[in-house]
Amino acid sequence: MNAKGNKKASAFAVFKANKTKQASFDVNNGTANAKKNSNRQLPDKKTQKAISKRIRQSLRKRPKERPSCLPDDATTPITNINPVSLTGLKDKRSRVKLHPTGITNGKGTQSVDSEEKPTRKRSANSDSDEKTARKQKPDENNDERPMKKRKMVANKKSPSKKESKSPSKEIITPSQFLSDSIQFDDSAVEADKLFEWMINPVKPHTFFSNLWEKKPLLVKRHSLSYNNGWFSTEELDRILRENKLEYTRNIDVVTYTDGKRETHNPVGRVHAPILWDYYQNGCSVRMLNPQTYCTPMWKLNSTLQEYFGSCVGANIYLTPPGSQGFAPHYDDIEAFVIQIEGKKHWRLYSPRTDEETLPRYSSDNFTDEDIGDPILDVVLEAGDLLYFPRGTIHQADTPADSHSLHITVSTCQKNTWGDLMEKLVPRALQVAFEEDLDFRQSLPRDYLNYMGVANSDSDDPKRAAFLNKVGQLMMKLVSYAPVDSAADQMGIGFIHDSLPPLLTEGEKSRSVFGSGAKWKNGKVTDETQLEDDTEIKIVRRGAIRLVAEEEKVIVYYTLDNSRVYREKEPQFIDIPAEAAPAIEYLLSSYPNFVRVDSLPLEEMADKQIEVAQMLYERGIVVTKEALKPLS
Repeated sequence: MNAKGNKKASAFAVFKANKTKQASFDVNNGTANAKKNSNRQLPDKKTQKAISKRIRQSLRKRPKERPSCLPDDATTPITNINPVSLTGLKDKRSRVKLHPTGITNGKGTQSVDSEEKPTRKRSANSDSDEKTARKQKPDENNDERPMKKRKMVANKKSPSKKESKSPSKEIITPSQFLSDSIQFDDSAVEADKLFEWMINPVKPHTFFSNLWEKKPLLVKRHSLSYNNGWFSTEELDRILRENKLEYTRNIDVVTYTDGKRETHNPVGRVHAPILWDYYQNGCSVRMLNPQTYCTPMWKLNSTLQEYFGSCVGANIYLTPPGSQGFAPHYDDIEAFVIQIEGKKHWRLYSPRTDEETLPRYSSDNFTDEDIGDPILDVVLEAGDLLYFPRGTIHQADTPADSHSLHITVSTCQKNTWGDLMEKLVPRALQVAFEEDLDFRQSLPRDYLNYMGVANSDSDDPKRAAFLNKVGQLMMKLVSYAPVDSAADQMGIGFIHDSLPPLLTEGEKSRSVFGSGAKWKNGKVTDETQLEDDTEIKIVRRGAIRLVAEEEKVIVYYTLDNSRVYREKEPQFIDIPAEAAPAIEYLLSSYPNFVRVDSLPLEEMADKQIEVAQMLYERGIVVTKEALKPLS
């Protein structure tokens, strides 16, 4: 930003002025309302009863808007879910039942205000399920009897029932994600559908409004096969025998007994018979990068990274019956536990302090004496899901009669406002130094006489003036903050962290990965080339990042990334600044295909094919139709 001439008002100054004006308005308005309310007469008893009746009827019509009866720091458990597939969706609705079974408040936890009578969120059952429930004889021991006394009745024409018939609202299964039976034109839509499957029947909007980074979510599905397809113990055995995995880098062998956690990793390659011997002797197995060796896990992580806009990782945990592998601790990631096989007993605990809420780094191991009482004590079974925010202390063990295999999907590590500010503030200071004289003026000669910890209680007027000056400079600093540039730096880190996309067979046939020249019968055949009327689009919405760095324009991309985290340096292309509009056009046009000759290159006449070819050769774009070999 140029400091010369008439500068635009600082965003911070505008914000401050607006807040002052709003505060003044609110105070005046509040005073007027108070006077108005003081003159208002109370209604008689008959009118009050009529008002109460209308409120009750309103609550019945909009049950989803009522507060949950669960404590704020507890979980939202979901139970009794019948799996919904594309083929059976028209005949069978997913059944959902909300209740606080298995949840106990730990010490220091916050519950719903006792002065407000809490009400349970209404079940999302279909009309037929609701009628069946009303016909059933109530159980005398059922703790939900007060709910039934409310006689909550769903609308006969339920909009959710109509939505279930729409293909766009159907829950897609893992096997469908992993096959080519369903094609997605937009990778963002595919990511949306995958996350909907993962937290089903909770809606994403509800999840991010009420649960994300706030409290755990428990989904009990009672469908053992719901999570099938991503991984299995047999898949682990296959990977060990067909690949050279190493202890510590790929596999950990651990135990937690008598309050002590131990790692038993030998040195060198992991051989399947040796690992199974460790397992038979009570050791838990952690696989650190399954996406490197397992295609379904590659698909899971690479799709979810588009959804979260940050790196998505995964660990596999295999635990023998009657054992525990890890001590109580908290992590620096948002965790989604997908139970694949067997059972696992989980206990979650609230963060001990505000400083440990949404922490930046994972904790050391705790003892049971350090963590208090659990806010959730539950056994996960195959098909279930457990989410908990970073900072949630947790530990898990297996019952004596069952092993456990689960995936922990992790995301949002170092992807906070604070991380953005770390990139933003130094650059803002640099710009301020260059453009604003106030930042280049010398400090007062005697400032050390009244500033510093030893002078923190001083009432010297010079100290007050110094602090006021710092405040003024801090407010001015906002106007120099290159927010877009800092966001681009975060985006470059995300591109570097990301997995390459897993292309479908159809996409391969329309890209450099499966089309073009090949060696056949002693000569090169099937050569192809882009034409003016060839239609192209970026292979994935999140596959590239266009940034300006100093005097250069650079396209960072994921297509050449490794399936091992940051095994390669960031992959990028330097492009002429005149070619940037073409990249912007492709980004803004996604997911639509555009003709090569429509790329806006006003300052590079007749260079559209050359720019498109550069992107095509790196796999960044795919064509709408497979290119035909030159005759």
